[in-house]
Amino acid sequence: MGKITGFLEYKRSDIPREPVEKRVKHFKEFETPYDDTTARIQGARCMDCGIPFCQGDTGCPVDNLIPEWNDLVYHGLWKEALNRLHFTNNFPEFTGMLCPAPCEYACTLGLIDNPVAIKNIERTIIDRGFEEGWVEPLPPQFLTGKKIAVVGSGPAGLAAAQQLARKGHSVTVFEREDRIGGLLRYGIPDFKMEKWRIDRRLEQLKMEGVKFKTNVNVGVDITIQQLREEFDAIILAMGAEEPRKLNVPGADLKGIYYAMDYLIQANRMVAGDKIDNPIDAKDKHVIVIGGGDTASDCIGTANRQGAKSVTQLDYNPVPPQTRSESDPWPFYPRILRTSTSQEEGVIRRWASQTKGFKGKNGHVVAVYGNEVIKKSRKEIIDIPNTEFELPADLVFIAIGFSGPKKAPILDQLKEIGVEFDEYGNIKASFGIGGDHFKTTVPGIFACGDVRRGQSLIVWAISEGRKCADVVDEYLLSIKK
Repeated sequence: MGKITGFLEYKRSDIPREPVEKRVKHFKEFETPYDDTTARIQGARCMDCGIPFCQGDTGCPVDNLIPEWNDLVYHGLWKEALNRLHFTNNFPEFTGMLCPAPCEYACTLGLIDNPVAIKNIERTIIDRGFEEGWVEPLPPQFLTGKKIAVVGSGPAGLAAAQQLARKGHSVTVFEREDRIGGLLRYGIPDFKMEKWRIDRRLEQLKMEGVKFKTNVNVGVDITIQQLREEFDAIILAMGAEEPRKLNVPGADLKGIYYAMDYLIQANRMVAGDKIDNPIDAKDKHVIVIGGGDTASDCIGTANRQGAKSVTQLDYNPVPPQTRSESDPWPFYPRILRTSTSQEEGVIRRWASQTKGFKGKNGHVVAVYGNEVIKKSRKEIIDIPNTEFELPADLVFIAIGFSGPKKAPILDQLKEIGVEFDEYGNIKASFGIGGDHFKTTVPGIFACGDVRRGQSLIVWAISEGRKCADVVDEYLLSIKK
């Protein structure tokens, strides 16, 4: 906890943001961490609540020791706070900037007041740690001689790689793209997190012994069988990037893209890559279909490119402002939220389902649909006389993901006996005990989105860390 009466004395303060009219003119980060005084006051609000629901299953998948580092910040013990933060989280700068903070919705103070600003304090601790030079590589004191291949360099793969390297194993990360980071690199816009933050961590991992191989498409440039022959264990951490399809008339018209095709290209342009025939929203009517974080990232990117208008279509009804009976504390509620990208300009249409697209000369010119009552994902009822048609020059489909991206690696895994679940994810047990993260083929493990389906960065880091423990135990049990 922080100050014993802090929650009575102090109100929540959010971190400063650049005004909308300024930040939409660039792709750089627009939030700044707390200053020392503000951070300590915010840490003081942490209550002596007895059971900290903010951590553990109800609040933090990575099991952050939140009350401990809140108290340390309140007392000005920043280095100690950083040590506690790193004790459970390899990359708190990623979660401190990108996590939707389920911990705050589980905060006990949130029952009677605004919750403790946990995410902002986390971000401030890690930023302070880097500024002071406290974040240093932790190379192993001995080497085991065991070799591990990690397929995929997103947060799950990187967390697993770092944990295993620190245990003395030789770890090689294979990435099919030209830069390390997975969707952290190419799926998250720079205005949410600039990519030098990833590069800074990669230098730490390299100094700890992790090797990186980019432009290597496992399944094409090297087979799974070749990896099995060269390495003692394989961790599959490829993510779940296959877009969920929108099968309606006109979906094949030009000007209609899946969200990740747009975001990846936009991120490459911000990184300085030359793109032929770029997808550009300047002076265009943009329609974004979907209601999640990826849809918001499309909104923020389109606004920065100078879109004439941005409209978001969500087939869900307007969520309530506060928790409903079906969303009890301390669980993460479905309530109305407005992202920073939505603050920057968007028309939000709720209970609106896309029925199809109209085109002219092969290019989309309009989206049509009607309002609906959503009973469940499979039961959606049209409301009579609510048809609409909206002008559209560009359409981005952001309705989720359906599993790992279709690729030769999946076929090769099936050939050697790796099983997949009904959703197309790699089957790696969720049971209690030592079979966590093990696939149906000995020596091959899976973690992150490729195992659990599309999820949060904090879950990916948690999975990578826990998978590393299982792999370490497996490696110590084999003789070579």
